[in-house]
Amino acid sequence: MGELPTKVELTNLNKVLFPMLKIKKAQVIEYYIRIAPKMLAYLSDRPLVLARFPDGVDKEGFYEKDAPEGTPHWVRTVKFYSKTARRNIDYILCNDIDTLIWLANLAAIEIHIPLSCADSRQKPDFVLFDMDPKPPASYGDATEIAILLKEILERLGLKCYAKTSGKKGLHVVIPIVRKYDFRETRAFTRVIGEQLAKEVEIVTTGYAETEKSGKVLVDYLQNSHGRTMVSPYSLRVVQEATVSTPLEWSEVKKRIKPTEFNIFSVIERQDAWKGILEERQKLEVE
Repeated sequence: MGELPTKVELTNLNKVLFPMLKIKKAQVIEYYIRIAPKMLAYLSDRPLVLARFPDGVDKEGFYEKDAPEGTPHWVRTVKFYSKTARRNIDYILCNDIDTLIWLANLAAIEIHIPLSCADSRQKPDFVLFDMDPKPPASYGDATEIAILLKEILERLGLKCYAKTSGKKGLHVVIPIVRKYDFRETRAFTRVIGEQLAKEVEIVTTGYAETEKSGKVLVDYLQNSHGRTMVSPYSLRVVQEATVSTPLEWSEVKKRIKPTEFNIFSVIERQDAWKGILEERQKLEVE
């Protein structure tokens, strides 16, 4: 890793975090440095949830919401009360490259974001359709559902964007104006999900149905306060070092395998979500 002016004191750079590919922490940090010009816009002003694996993805890790002890003074945080934890939590905001480097140095392999920003937590600016295939249903089945979903949304006058989850699923996102609450966006995704289920037998919107093998769950409950999605361009905690990658719809139609998008291949890609943050839409339809 070349020299980079940063406030972060880097540590344990030779620690192997992805044993199968022998990827060291230095390479993870370098990935996040190089992807920062594309990634930071999606992280900005969103309270983060981290998946940290300081001993590598083959060892036990942990999720973290609270800024850890020793967090530098220059790292921005925002305090919110947690009903479940019954205390205030200092969430990290990542609005600059130094903070992203610091997160990578913590071995925060995965970075998860809420569907709303810190200044208006109850008003999401994204609607998420999380398509999760249950074996023997496959990623290919999820892509077929995503393409049908796109057609339905386009008939409603809505533009949507796709990304790999980085694991077995697919995410379809609609950027929206910040005027709806989570109850409204959840109801919207449920109605669309149920329409999909009527048109395609393998689609379900209910968790109980996923006990039946071969279903693709369209998880509308992800559109709830406190839920998150893995950030665009975040690494995933899998041995293949895959990345949750924004896709062109032409790529979705080609049924590209999610394992093709990893720490090595994603850097040089154009951002398929470019402009999404300026393309806010209303959910009211004619």
